[in-house]
Amino acid sequence: MGYKNPTELLIAATQLPAAIEAKLPAGAPKISTTLVDIASKLPVLPDFPMELPVLPAVPALPEMPGMPALGRRYVTGVEVRPLTPTPVRSTVTPLVQEYTQPIEGVLGQVVTRRGM
Repeated sequence: MGYKNPTELLIAATQLPAAIEAKLPAGAPKISTTLVDIASKLPVLPDFPMELPVLPAVPALPEMPGMPALGRRYVTGVEVRPLTPTPVRSTVTPLVQEYTQPIEGVLGQVVTRRGM
């Protein structure tokens, strides 16, 4: 028997994600349960004008490869040593600079002319 309502089709479509989640390690997020929750909260939708065929069966999925060890070291032949502290040299410049010569100058005079 096929599907006449979109909600039934959405719930049936969660079979493939559920089969994939069954192969994942414990604690992996469950998308299929979220999809079923969303499909069940949809408002009442009108039926399709014709009956849709049944979705194909979920194919057999291969086993997942093992997870890599979390404590595995990927870098080899490296030795970590603490650095010897070096004395800090002061490179701070003073905020006020002193000049040895006085600054002298003459303000220029601006002359404007009107007319020709």
